[in-house]
Amino acid sequence: MERYETEEQQVEAIKRFWKENGSALVVGAVLGLSGLYGWRSYNESKIEAQEGASVAFEKAQSDLIKNEQGFAAAQAYISEHGDTGYAYLMALQLAQQAIERKDLAEANKQLSYVVEQAQMSAVQAIASIRLARVQLEQGQFEQALQSVEKISDEAFTGQTNEVKGDVYVAQQLFDKARAAYSAALEKNANDRVLKMKLDSLASMSVTAANG
Repeated sequence: MERYETEEQQVEAIKRFWKENGSALVVGAVLGLSGLYGWRSYNESKIEAQEGASVAFEKAQSDLIKNEQGFAAAQAYISEHGDTGYAYLMALQLAQQAIERKDLAEANKQLSYVVEQAQMSAVQAIASIRLARVQLEQGQFEQALQSVEKISDEAFTGQTNEVKGDVYVAQQLFDKARAAYSAALEKNANDRVLKMKLDSLASMSVTAANG
């Protein structure tokens, strides 16, 4: 996946991908069925369903932002369009709102759904990174490490190592944290927040030793 500076930019890129290529993906999938079915009518119905999912996604997303009732609408959207990539993007949005209102259990639920069900590696990676951060906040350190260690998409190596560093800091494993942050900086050399995290490890180690 092309490199983007933030996860939100990555999510927006995925949304554009599905909007621009969703129908084409469906066409490619059903062409393989042409020897078994009357593919023309099947193809047209699937494309229509994909386009309908796109329109419904935009409305459900708008409702989610505008009012509290939007949560139920978003959940219904996921149930109705679970066979499309849009369902996973909606679950990511639900998780983000849950995080903002400090409902970590709901965020964990939505992100776990995406990790388990999404087929696109970039979507899985974003959900896994966010899930690990939620698990870190919940004090589930080993689960957080397991979540990021499952990520195979090399485009997310920097973010994966940063999360590992955050977990190791929480566990006061400062040598491991230093190695993880250093590895993350190799991928994101201009990330000032990462540099601050790495620089602060020395004082953290001293404080922990004297504590």
